[in-house]
Amino acid sequence: MAKPLFLFILLSTFSIFAIAQKEVKISGKVIDKETNQPLEYATIAFFNKEKNKIETGGITDLKGHFSIPVPVGLYNITVEYISFKTITIANKKITKSENIGTYALEIDTESLGEVEIIAERTTVEIKLDKKIYNVGKDLTVSGGSVSDVLDNVPSVSVDAEGSVALRGNDNVRILINGKPSGLVGLNSAEALQQLPADAIEKVEVITSPSARYEAEGTGGILNIILRRSKLLGFNGSISTNVGHPDAAGISGNINYRTGNVNIFNTTSYRYNERIGRWYSDVKYFDDNTPDLDEKRNWTDTRKGITTNTGIEWYITDSASLTNSIVYSDNSSNNNSVNNLIQLDKTTNETNKSVRRDPENGESNTFQYALNFIKDFKTDGHKFSFDFQFENSNNDKFSIINVDGTDTDILNNWEDSQQILLQTDYVLPLGDNSQIEMGYRGDFTTTETDYQVSLLNEDTNLFEYNTDLSNLFNFKQYINAAYFQFGSKIEAFSYLLGLRMENTRNTLDQPTSGDFKRKNLTGLFPTINVSYKFSEDESITIGYNRRLRRPRGFMLNPFPSRSSLTNIFQGNPDLNPTYSSVFDIGYLNRFGKFTLSSSVYYSNSTAVMTFVSRNNGDTVIINGEEFPVIVRGPVNLATDDRYGFEFNLNYSPSRKWRINSDFNIYKLERDGEYEGINLDANNLTWNARLTNKLTLPYTIDWQTNLNYRGPSVDSQNDRQASGTVNTALSKDILKEKASIAFNIRDVFNSGVYRNDITAETFTSYQEVQRRGGTTYNLSFTYRFNQPKKKERPSGGYNSSGDGMEM
Repeated sequence: MAKPLFLFILLSTFSIFAIAQKEVKISGKVIDKETNQPLEYATIAFFNKEKNKIETGGITDLKGHFSIPVPVGLYNITVEYISFKTITIANKKITKSENIGTYALEIDTESLGEVEIIAERTTVEIKLDKKIYNVGKDLTVSGGSVSDVLDNVPSVSVDAEGSVALRGNDNVRILINGKPSGLVGLNSAEALQQLPADAIEKVEVITSPSARYEAEGTGGILNIILRRSKLLGFNGSISTNVGHPDAAGISGNINYRTGNVNIFNTTSYRYNERIGRWYSDVKYFDDNTPDLDEKRNWTDTRKGITTNTGIEWYITDSASLTNSIVYSDNSSNNNSVNNLIQLDKTTNETNKSVRRDPENGESNTFQYALNFIKDFKTDGHKFSFDFQFENSNNDKFSIINVDGTDTDILNNWEDSQQILLQTDYVLPLGDNSQIEMGYRGDFTTTETDYQVSLLNEDTNLFEYNTDLSNLFNFKQYINAAYFQFGSKIEAFSYLLGLRMENTRNTLDQPTSGDFKRKNLTGLFPTINVSYKFSEDESITIGYNRRLRRPRGFMLNPFPSRSSLTNIFQGNPDLNPTYSSVFDIGYLNRFGKFTLSSSVYYSNSTAVMTFVSRNNGDTVIINGEEFPVIVRGPVNLATDDRYGFEFNLNYSPSRKWRINSDFNIYKLERDGEYEGINLDANNLTWNARLTNKLTLPYTIDWQTNLNYRGPSVDSQNDRQASGTVNTALSKDILKEKASIAFNIRDVFNSGVYRNDITAETFTSYQEVQRRGGTTYNLSFTYRFNQPKKKERPSGGYNSSGDGMEM
């Protein structure tokens, strides 16, 4: 009797187990409630109430149908689609295969601008302390870089050297996913040109940062958000491009989410060639000093791979842990030829020499990041912790050749490590208020080894030069804490904060025995206020105190040579620049127009400015003696900057959109250097116009017009410049793929011209970074990744008063 009973219990146990693990097919259909058209790629998720996690899920096909294997059990089923209201089927008991019917989703007008995957339309969300530009399908940057994207973002400009400015201020803090990153760390201009545009989901332009953000950046903060999908199942896209001058690239992003795990990866390889030129005509006031005419042409070839891989684990409904790794490996080859012509003012004789500087570079970055987020029962009650470790290397090597003879060997090794710790805690108080507090520790160490070997003409051997070589170690440890309080009273919202930052710098120069430490502590208050007259009209007022810390190369006192007569030299006595920034913004949506405008003012003290001067040294070139011009940073002056900016966007129809951006600002500088009056009074303006039109056969045509007005400061008189970019795009393969062709700088007009006036000389300079018109053809294919369906919305979208409560 015992044996049959045992067998019965065993079989019963197996039967129960089998039933528990049994899978059934759940099918249905999803349609658009307004049009009754099927919705492809709608997401269906099954939340297992017993296990307290998402068990499985899937997406609809071309006809809106879904059929998903599901273990038997008790579920909450959600049906979701971008910009539509979610439907939830609660407490659904699944025991057998069945068709659960057709679900009609209706448009959610409040979320039209909130897109987690590829959006086809560039939009803007207005928040209390920032503007969020969803990059969307900007045709003119297809196949381009992050630098190209930023040059199209309102309020942002990129100059001839690739340096980024916000409202004309080049002291901009650039973040990746809200944190500093080695991807833009050691040389942001080079890194931004290497990172592909396809990797970007959106750019946050933060002109009035709240206390939660670091105080660095007197011009504001640009936060670049990389693309990552959270759709259930396997989805992604792949893009390729070719161009002229020689350029090619391939990039892809994939995402796989099942149950409580989300795995993502974005990888790209880029090869591009940039042809540039630099021209300088220097005239010395001293009649005994010959004038110099220099022409430098270069071909800059860059190639490299960047990959970002991570796993997001949804531990529970209210907690998640994300681990990610970023690795970037790039190389560059800059072949530069410098033609130098000397003109003797007395004899009118000329001498010519050719200086070749083929510089090879290698750079790589490894970054590991961990992020933990815990949401509590009360909506908005949240705790987060971030840890980030990063190592970056940037090595350069060149052999200087003058008139056919190798004369100098230059090696520069730069190694940087960074550890970041950050915690943030948000606690709601009632329905409309919250407090927020946090800590941030940023610990950076950078080592720079600059070695010079000169040719000994007697032995015809290169000898290590101890006078020109240098080892420089720089440490910067920043500890910060902040507290802020925000509240909303009907149409009125405010966010008040205070941030404390302590900075400890160590400058160690073993080659000369110099050692210096600095310890500075500052308080940085922030105020952001908003009033909504209506859903379409609001006004914001912001104040914040910011600072600009000198970077390591600015503090390094050892000279580095770009030519025999031009030297860059840092200043170890530099102090931070402090700025008080005021901003008043106005937003109004009326009819098919959206107007966003700002009036701003900033006052800066101990301003760091790069000054060119004659330091008394001379150099012999072809038997003639020339003074050496040294350029470097000093705390020069007090600046007052006034500005007005507006963005006007017009959408006559769903097929035609016009976006415009205008910024005018005035800079007043009061300062002097070594007895020389370097006051400045400069008024300049920038304008940008983007026109996008859908032609017959659903071909998209986009044209960008960019104009930069003239500007004047203490030593520079920069002329105006303008460029035109245009592009065509067509969706193919049932909108699963796109092909685009773009032309940048159509009229070859992107030349930057500048007149420099110093104490002992004048100089006229021309720089053309891109070297003329460029062409690019790109192809993108999407799999299981829907495009955002366009709905009439009057141009740019905006949402929220942005306190993020």
